[in-house]
Amino acid sequence: MSKHIIGLTGGIATGKTTVANHLAGAYNVPILDADIYARDAVSIGSPILQAIAERYGEQILLAHGSLNRQRLGEIIFNNREERNWVEGLIHPYVRDRFLQDISISTAQILVLVVPLLFEARMTDLVTEIWVVICSEEQQLERLMQRNNLTLEQAQARIHSQMSIAEKAAKANVVLDNSSSLERLLQQVERAFLLL
Repeated sequence: MSKHIIGLTGGIATGKTTVANHLAGAYNVPILDADIYARDAVSIGSPILQAIAERYGEQILLAHGSLNRQRLGEIIFNNREERNWVEGLIHPYVRDRFLQDISISTAQILVLVVPLLFEARMTDLVTEIWVVICSEEQQLERLMQRNNLTLEQAQARIHSQMSIAEKAAKANVVLDNSSSLERLLQQVERAFLLL
């Protein structure tokens, strides 16, 4: 059996984590998460965090020296040029971590959770693409609730990504998370059993 590497993506707050957690829990599939690698990339003392602090000044750091994510978010979600600059530092780090962990994994099926799979040009790392979708209204509601954001902040984050329709058009599997959790998980089961 050849190795299946699922690239799990979708818009922000569409339900990627729910799908990944189900695959890990129900099928014991290893999950590699771009967000975790991205957090590692800017850990205290890292060269990437140093470069960010040099560009934006010490106020981009919290008192104990870690990244002030909220402040960085305010900068990059309102300025495409700055977002591209930050992503230009973080994406190569994330790609290297994926390559490293894929190469040492003995699992036949792996899931890479990559919110910016298309934007970061990482589709070459996966054998198939699963996209989780829901309506923009649901995205906004979930994002505002989860991250305690204003409507404007939530919209800026959603619109900084490729549209869900574009992502869905490039998917091998589209998982619709606009109704119940049960309906979502039924779709995940069906897709998984076809691997």
